[in-house]
Amino acid sequence: MKTSVPSLALVALLAAALGFVTFTAGCASTATRESTGEYIDDSSITFKVKAAFVKDPLVKALQVSVETFKGVVQLSGFVNTPEEKAQAALVAGTVAGVTDVKNDIVVK
Repeated sequence: MKTSVPSLALVALLAAALGFVTFTAGCASTATRESTGEYIDDSSITFKVKAAFVKDPLVKALQVSVETFKGVVQLSGFVNTPEEKAQAALVAGTVAGVTDVKNDIVVK
């Protein structure tokens, strides 16, 4: 059985396409999982929110935890006053890339 050059090229092209589809599907996001790019973006947002808390005189940065998933920032932890809780949400909401803030901070 002889194979021609065009049929070998077609097989190689199909194999490359299948490999590309498999590779990119591994990096895609789902409703419960981030893509690699989203993970990096969210890590950057988390860092920026924490840095903003350190700069803010009212928010106690060490008492507030920050997690980010697909641009949504979730705040948790304990603060002393309702003003601190509100200020933490306000500061987090001003950070570039934040699409929403879930404020689960508890006032002691």
